[in-house]
Amino acid sequence: MRLRRIGIALVTLVMVCRIHICLSENITRGSFPKGFVFGTASSAFQYEGAVKEDGRGPTVWDTFSHTFGKVADFSNADVAVDDYHHYNEDIQLMKDMGMDAYRFSIAWSRIFPNGSGEINQKGVDHYNNLINALLAKGIEPYVTLYHWDLPQALEDKYQGWLNPQIIKNSVDRLE
Repeated sequence: MRLRRIGIALVTLVMVCRIHICLSENITRGSFPKGFVFGTASSAFQYEGAVKEDGRGPTVWDTFSHTFGKVADFSNADVAVDDYHHYNEDIQLMKDMGMDAYRFSIAWSRIFPNGSGEINQKGVDHYNNLINALLAKGIEPYVTLYHWDLPQALEDKYQGWLNPQIIKNSVDRLE
C-alpha cells in the first residue's frame, strides 16, 4: 500500500510540474494537432503486482528482482502499485486527468503461466475486465503484447530468446 501511495504521489508530482510548465508557456490541448492522443502508460511488471495470484507464473523479472544483490534496495514487484486489484480506481484517475488512452502490457505469464500450453482463464478475465473498464470510461486501450517479462519457464526451458522454439510459443500465445 505504501508503494502504491508513493507511486501515485510521484505521478501526481510529475503531472503538477508538467502542468505548471505548460501553464507558464500557455500550452493547451489546442496547441497540439487535431487527433493528438493524450494518454498514460505502464507495464504489467511495474504496475500490476499480484505476482502469485490467480495462476500467474513467475517471470524473468521476478527471478531477477528476488536475486540477492541485483536490486540495490531489495525491492521487487510482488505488490508494485497493486493495479491488479485497483485498476478501476486507477482508470478513474486517468479519466479525471483527461486521458484519452492507456497503454498497458499483457503479462505473458498471467495468460500462460508456463509460457505455453494451457490458458489461465483468470488472467484472460482480468485483461478483459480492464479493457471493458477503460472503454466504459471512454479511454482507448493500447495493448503492448510483450514488455520484456518473459515467463521464467521459457527462460529455463530454452534460455529465453536464444532458442528459435520460443518464437513458436510467442506466436501461439498471440493467436
